[in-house]
Amino acid sequence: MTTIEGQDRVLATAQQIVKSLNINTKATEDMILILSSFDNRLSNITDLMEGGTGDRFVSAEKIILRHDSGLGEPSSRSSSPWEESSTEAAEYLEAVDTIIQLTEDLNIQSDADSEIMDRAENALQLAMSRLEDEFLHILIRNTVPLDIDRLYGSIRKGSFSFPSNGIEIGDDFESYREDEDGGSGSGYHHERGPSLGGDVFVDLIHPEAIKELKAIADRMIRSGYEKECCQVYSNVRRDVLNECLSILGVERLSIEEVQKIEWKILDEKMKKWIQAIKIVVKVLLFGEKRLCEQVFSESELIKEISFVETTKGCVMQLLNFGEAVAIGQRSSEKLFRILDMYDAVADVFPDFEFLFTYESGELVCNEVKVVLTGLGEAAIGTFVEFENAVKGENSKRALLGGEIHPVTRYVMNYIKLLVDYSDSLNTLLPNTQEHDPISKELDDIDSGDTLSPISCRLLSLITTLEANLDEKSKLYDDIALGYIFLMNNILYIVQKVKSSELRNLLGDRWIRKHRGKIRQWHTSYLRAAWGKALLCLKDEVGIGGGSSSASKLVLKEKFKNFNACFEDIYRVQSLWKVPDDQLREELRISISEKVLPAYRAFVGRHGSQLESGRHAGKYVKYSPDDLENHLLDLFEGRPTVLNNIKRKGT
Repeated sequence: MTTIEGQDRVLATAQQIVKSLNINTKATEDMILILSSFDNRLSNITDLMEGGTGDRFVSAEKIILRHDSGLGEPSSRSSSPWEESSTEAAEYLEAVDTIIQLTEDLNIQSDADSEIMDRAENALQLAMSRLEDEFLHILIRNTVPLDIDRLYGSIRKGSFSFPSNGIEIGDDFESYREDEDGGSGSGYHHERGPSLGGDVFVDLIHPEAIKELKAIADRMIRSGYEKECCQVYSNVRRDVLNECLSILGVERLSIEEVQKIEWKILDEKMKKWIQAIKIVVKVLLFGEKRLCEQVFSESELIKEISFVETTKGCVMQLLNFGEAVAIGQRSSEKLFRILDMYDAVADVFPDFEFLFTYESGELVCNEVKVVLTGLGEAAIGTFVEFENAVKGENSKRALLGGEIHPVTRYVMNYIKLLVDYSDSLNTLLPNTQEHDPISKELDDIDSGDTLSPISCRLLSLITTLEANLDEKSKLYDDIALGYIFLMNNILYIVQKVKSSELRNLLGDRWIRKHRGKIRQWHTSYLRAAWGKALLCLKDEVGIGGGSSSASKLVLKEKFKNFNACFEDIYRVQSLWKVPDDQLREELRISISEKVLPAYRAFVGRHGSQLESGRHAGKYVKYSPDDLENHLLDLFEGRPTVLNNIKRKGT
């Protein structure tokens, strides 16, 4: 046997002896010193174990192997070392640090002993498995449930009255009624999307657990087990976010399922979605980002990957619903909710850009852009359909009593709400002032040289509505009722303008012009409705002052004709409806001022000629006060019986 072969056998034997004596540290060190004197090639063992490193390695290995025997699934244990004893947890982490340091040192030394390296890597693998298990266990046990009551308490809601029973503009207008007094009619409130009251912060994990999670994550990343750590974290937190969506009322629905949902149910889901996307982004995603930064502070890459992997499923579920709404069937009733969704996404888009910065996150931001664009296009498409519906509305049935037409109520309430979305609509609508047929209307408003896109479109809509109403007024056989119809409807439009932001758009000049129109129709009404009755009160040749039979006969015919005219007007116009109290009172006053003086004068001049005759009360049936009292029954919209009250003194 050669010298070299002998030395190799001695080295092999020494290594075997060292392994077998690891349980006795003192004996191990003595044996290494003895054996290393036989051959200088044994000195690498001495180098690895000198300075107490050997002691620390053996102790660390023992700790890891001891805990390895108790490994199990988190669900099968009621506690873990981290929860039982902070001292025990610290001891285990210190052992892991020792093994990690050793493997790093051995990797640096190319001539390191392979047996020691194998043992160190085996211990490290066991330790990482244990830490992964503990990481999962801590995540699950320390998750904080979403406190929905607290979140809702931090949300401010705005609501606007928008009368609608779900009908479309068109032939169904005649069956539509609005309860202006807030009764149980067909009106409902359109609730704007919620806004968070100030900075809302929620704990996603019990704060005391974050330090423990970071301690484990740091060691797993340092040991090259970042993928496993990231996967465990993302799986647990992804499930938590999915549960949060469920609590917020957001279901996992396919695009096909969303498009089959009837409107009333879909409207509720859209409201919940608007609320959810703000809470998810501004509260939950920022919370997840903060948590990732705390747990994975050792690695920027793992921090970002973990955040994206954790949150993208939740985000995509929200975006899928938004996409389904955007490509769904369009109807005018959906416009405000679609605009609410658009505003909600536009509001949180800068947050998305802040949260998702790396390449994988940019894909999420691109998806958000697609949905935002789709919702904007859906909103404008729906708005255009509404415009076309108003222009094409051509119902030909005259409304009984000359009341406010359903078209007027619907369109003006619709327009009044649209003003609240001016910022969004100005962003989405093209500037088409030069193409809109409203140039003659521009002189009637107080705005500057250039109107915003939404201003042009709303002015055009109101102009179209007025032309529509003018045509409908011609459907009435009674011209006077046509004027009542115009007064009722244009006054309603003016009142809606005055009580909303439309006033800032159209200005006082527009309001004055339309009030002038109402006064003109008022005058025209008096002429058309009472002109015939007033003709009966004019003196004619033959009824000067004499008491001839011919003169009395003419007077009797005059009084009979006036009585018939008045009673016919009373019977008909008591069925007419003027909803506005002030306009109704102004009409009654103007009638009194025009009719009563003429009647009082006529009775004063000629009533005495008939008082001495038989059946005088048959002709002079009413005193001026009787007429004035009867005028109070006009425009109430209900049938009234006219009492034949004799004039006092007859």
